[in-house]
Amino acid sequence: MPPFASGLLVLTAPLPALPRRAAGLVAAAAGLVAGPLYVHLQPGLRLAGPAAGAGAPPAGPALLRALAALYTAAAARRGLDLRVLLGPGRRLARQPRVLLAAAAEAPGPLEPVQLGLQRLAAALYGCPPSLPALLLGEDSAGDPEGDPEQDLDAVLPEFLDVAVGGTFDRLHGAHRLLLSACCLLARRRLLAGVADGELLRHKVLPELIEPYEVRAAKLREFLEDVKPSLCYDIVPLADPFGPSVTDPDLQCLVVSEETRRGGEAVNRKRHEKGLPELALYEIKLMKDPDHTQNEEEKISSSSLRQRLLGTLLQPPRRDPALPLRPYIIGLTGGTGSGKTSIAKLLGSLGAFVIDADKLGHAAYVPGGPAYEPVVTAFGAEILNEDGTINRKVLGAKVFGKQEQLKRLTDIVWPKIAQMVKERVREADAQGKAVCVLDAAVLLEAGWQDMVHEVWTAIIPEEEAVRRIVARDGLTEEAARRRLQSQMSNRQRVEQSQVVLCSLWEPDITRQQVQKAWDLLQQRLGPEPGP
Repeated sequence: MPPFASGLLVLTAPLPALPRRAAGLVAAAAGLVAGPLYVHLQPGLRLAGPAAGAGAPPAGPALLRALAALYTAAAARRGLDLRVLLGPGRRLARQPRVLLAAAAEAPGPLEPVQLGLQRLAAALYGCPPSLPALLLGEDSAGDPEGDPEQDLDAVLPEFLDVAVGGTFDRLHGAHRLLLSACCLLARRRLLAGVADGELLRHKVLPELIEPYEVRAAKLREFLEDVKPSLCYDIVPLADPFGPSVTDPDLQCLVVSEETRRGGEAVNRKRHEKGLPELALYEIKLMKDPDHTQNEEEKISSSSLRQRLLGTLLQPPRRDPALPLRPYIIGLTGGTGSGKTSIAKLLGSLGAFVIDADKLGHAAYVPGGPAYEPVVTAFGAEILNEDGTINRKVLGAKVFGKQEQLKRLTDIVWPKIAQMVKERVREADAQGKAVCVLDAAVLLEAGWQDMVHEVWTAIIPEEEAVRRIVARDGLTEEAARRRLQSQMSNRQRVEQSQVVLCSLWEPDITRQQVQKAWDLLQQRLGPEPGP
């Protein structure tokens, strides 16, 4: 873990030099700062000189290239929260704990440079004057691209009011570049529309998208850090257009290569309403150097959400009533989610798998723990001629009848839970370190109290419908009704420590399960000695 929670990196090199140096500088700073890492660009400033230095860099193509290089370098350091500041004026959201500068930009004695860093940070960002100040070495192997000097005098157009839209889930480098361009273009106000509701439905892994309130708060914090002089209107988008087609004050819409057509649609709508067209300012997509076979080539929120699969999303339950060994994973998921296949994979990795569905069937057989109470509650008419319970007849008695269904589950679920505990004791006797309770109704039955972690398998509804139709021979309508009678993916995810998704090829699912298993072993630590 880096020693400092946050930091301010002051870079005084000419802008054209930054693209080839960004990776080395960010890597060196990331070794010291967990984040956020603020970056102050002031080309030509002599840190060891008088307090007054060169001004902020002009808002032009060279600055955008420098920003793109810095945010691309930060993307390679997963989890690094980089914020390039485009205008001082108020205290930063997270006060820096260390001041940094590139050693190559500050030759000579260290003490005058340290004092210069402390003076700058105090004057511009209200930092305490006694913050530690360090010089960074950097990897000389940088970006091989040349340093285009020809457009140093070029400046970006300016607009009073600028608009931008997006999902803005887990702000990544491409978001930050897009938003920084907006800040450079706007003189008075930035209107940021944040997709919500139905707009999220067809996103990849929508269950893992942060709530609107969280995304909006993170967006505001970033923007107000980067350029506090602007007014920020952050609004939810329930449709692709939002206020961009009704606000008469807007002058510019910032788009990416893939959203330009959406920008053109906005202008058609504005034309229909008698409003002036917006200038469309396009930002290039940023390539993701670490994308894998099922991820997008660009830096995207979809890829970041896919990387969350198999990881710990919230801390495990700490219940002193639960023994530490065996460690119990509750695996759940809706019909067609691939839960059973995931349970088999976990079994192949060494887990002791308890199939709650099989235990449920055993509970109903004559002599089983639920047999007599169920027959007493629902009558002899639920029995076959051989005395076994006819599950179809019993199902007809409770289907669509909440009181009757609860009456049944109040009998059966506690019996299955007792059977699960017996199986856990068996696993312990066999020396198994991990048990997996494979249970579709884990959360509905309240069995999460029996497990240390809940793992959920999810699949988009359309894919689940397709699988159910192919597997069970149901109509599409019947398959959809079955899914809608169950707990939703989002409800399950909210109560889960780990999420897995079997949407892609089996090998991708296997990789997720292996990652989840490996991370679990790290959490459990070494086996206790004899």
